[in-house]
Amino acid sequence: MKKFLVLLFSFVLVFTLAACNSSSSTSSEETKPKKEDKKDEPVTLRIAWWGSQPRHDYTLKIIEMYQEKNPNVKIEAEYAAWDDYWKKLAPQAAANELPDIIQMDLSYFSQYAQNEQIADLTPYLDKQINTKDIADNIINGGKLGDKLYGINAGVNVVGFHHDPAVLAKAGVDSIPENWTWDDYKEIAAKAKAAGVFMDTGMKADVFFNYFLRTQGKSLYSKDGASLGYKDDKLFEEFFNMTAGLVKDKAVPTPDFLAQLKGIEDDPVVTQNAIGIWQWSNQFVGLQQVANRELAIAPMPGPDSDKGLYLKPSMFWSVGNNSEHKEEAAKFIDFMINDIEANKLNLGDRGVPGSSVVKEALKPLLSPAQVQVFDYVDWAEGNSSEFDGPDPVGAGQVIETLDSLAEQMAYGNLSVKDAAKQFRQQAESVLAQNKK
Repeated sequence: MKKFLVLLFSFVLVFTLAACNSSSSTSSEETKPKKEDKKDEPVTLRIAWWGSQPRHDYTLKIIEMYQEKNPNVKIEAEYAAWDDYWKKLAPQAAANELPDIIQMDLSYFSQYAQNEQIADLTPYLDKQINTKDIADNIINGGKLGDKLYGINAGVNVVGFHHDPAVLAKAGVDSIPENWTWDDYKEIAAKAKAAGVFMDTGMKADVFFNYFLRTQGKSLYSKDGASLGYKDDKLFEEFFNMTAGLVKDKAVPTPDFLAQLKGIEDDPVVTQNAIGIWQWSNQFVGLQQVANRELAIAPMPGPDSDKGLYLKPSMFWSVGNNSEHKEEAAKFIDFMINDIEANKLNLGDRGVPGSSVVKEALKPLLSPAQVQVFDYVDWAEGNSSEFDGPDPVGAGQVIETLDSLAEQMAYGNLSVKDAAKQFRQQAESVLAQNKK
């Protein structure tokens, strides 16, 4: 009997200790701080963008505004002009040291996405990033397949930004909505006669692609594995025109343009050129620097509605190497949805996608900004479907085309030979996208 009581007592003691240990363990787990409770933990984010001085200035103010509202977040800014930006970003990507928040262009979008250097933002939609006031087609512009690699920063449309006073000096009252390439060349001849330039040239890939679209073609095939046109006569027609204008001295030579230090030296700003071909989001900055009233004309035709499209101005992407993706997503949300932040931006990165933001900005717009918003509204009814992000390798293709365009402008390479070289080199790059 005594032996039985000892065994019973031992059993109860073991059971009680086990229960106590279990309770202690549970209590300990419950008191451990959860990861999501560390929302006030100090975070440092890096953000990178390209642009002009006005963009640098207001973006820095937006960052200050965000940091005041989120004192635990410190944001380090890295910014540069277009060419320097990509030269700096490429080695960062190779070293897996991209900034947390990246201003991303369509030309490089597919490359960075398919190399898994930028993150899929789908998990952050309607959590850290509010999209309820943004149309699906605007959000979908940042998709590749079923993944969202960028949030559309705004909508852009190409056009001819010009000085009506210099246009009048060339003997032209105004540029009609339905003008053609023949009209363009005619005005260019009048500009030369008046002692001014017509423009400062065209970014080869952007405007050649526009020209191809008016012909029912495109720069890239739908699968991104080849060029989107078969007949090199289209190349010859477009670049005979652009190189011919340089030869005729109706537009500046590459040497002249290389000496320009910034937008403040642009012939349009100094009243030595009628206009400049660029995206709608660049108009306000141009007019601010010029400090006088400028105007926007649509693209030349025929079939300008086939060539024109609504382009995501750029994307906000998150580096896949970022250790603070949620915090980066929150800042992107601030950039696209915060009304006070957008009052500083005022459409510089494209007409905002949020209907609420657009409505809030309307009473605050300057005449220049009203022109941009009105031009984008007009383009919505006079354009065709966007082709989608450029394929992997587009950056290399564009560099090739820019180099060839410069050689043609110098007269060092015939347009016919350039067409052949471009096809050979571009097809070689794009062929790597074949599945």
